[in-house]
Amino acid sequence: MKYRQLDVTKIKTYSIRDRLSKVSVDASATPHIKGRSFAEFIKALPGFLAADDLKAVAAAVVDARKNQRPVILGMGAHPIKVGLSSLIVALMHKKVITAFASNGASIIHDFEMSFMGQTSEDVARELCTGTFGMGKETAQMVNRAIKEGVGKGLGIGRSMGQFIDSSDFPNKDRSIFREAFELDIPATVHVAVGSDIIHMHPEADGAAIGEGSLRDFRLLSAVVADLDGGVFINLGSAVILPEVFLKALTVARNLGSKVENFTTVNMDFIQHYRPRENVLKRPTMMKGRCYALTGHHEIMFPLLAAMIIEGLQ
Repeated sequence: MKYRQLDVTKIKTYSIRDRLSKVSVDASATPHIKGRSFAEFIKALPGFLAADDLKAVAAAVVDARKNQRPVILGMGAHPIKVGLSSLIVALMHKKVITAFASNGASIIHDFEMSFMGQTSEDVARELCTGTFGMGKETAQMVNRAIKEGVGKGLGIGRSMGQFIDSSDFPNKDRSIFREAFELDIPATVHVAVGSDIIHMHPEADGAAIGEGSLRDFRLLSAVVADLDGGVFINLGSAVILPEVFLKALTVARNLGSKVENFTTVNMDFIQHYRPRENVLKRPTMMKGRCYALTGHHEIMFPLLAAMIIEGLQ
């Protein structure tokens, strides 16, 4: 068939003043002025998309704490490696973070930062020579801390906190696990056996690692059972914490806890499948809110932390 151009002279129009518009000058950002306070900086952010979500997450955390509801920070080890431990410790001390959950790598980097103020080896280079993960102090002391703590009836998180607290490590005041131990905040570690460098060493005790991680899972389940009205933040864990959180929530609901009206947040520089489904969508299907904040931890988390602190003042 042959087509001719449509005659558009009879197109129907209406005034844009009568149209619903999603963008308004009133919600636009205002330019930064030298010397402006951080509170003024927050107020000057635009009222759109991720900026609105960031403000909403900060507000959710502030509301949760003002109402004495939990704020759980779950994360992988990367936030420690980009220098965020001191911020997390400060938020614990300010009673913003009320529980902490992490993977097995976090205790390694937390220990090394406390022990010698450095961490994160060059994996590619050490792998070529067969020396990756073969640091003796980390393997010996972290495995010993787990075995001794589990022998006393503790989970891995509290075992590490107690071990670092009793040490003379020069940077132990920067340890997340030590701060949690001192403040008696639940700090749990969820291990995939074989995924951490300490598992390669003869000092690794599978029974202790498994028992300690199982105790921590049940402790986290108790915290999640009290999450209604609270906030769960997943900071950069793509697999372990999203899976653990989903199971902990299932246990809590199965045992009769009403955990429905809460906020979940996933913060990462790539939004992965498991955090999207197991942290954001599935847990809040019945009720609640969820937010995906995309960006680098070393920028996004300090920004969120500062906004929370401003909101609590």
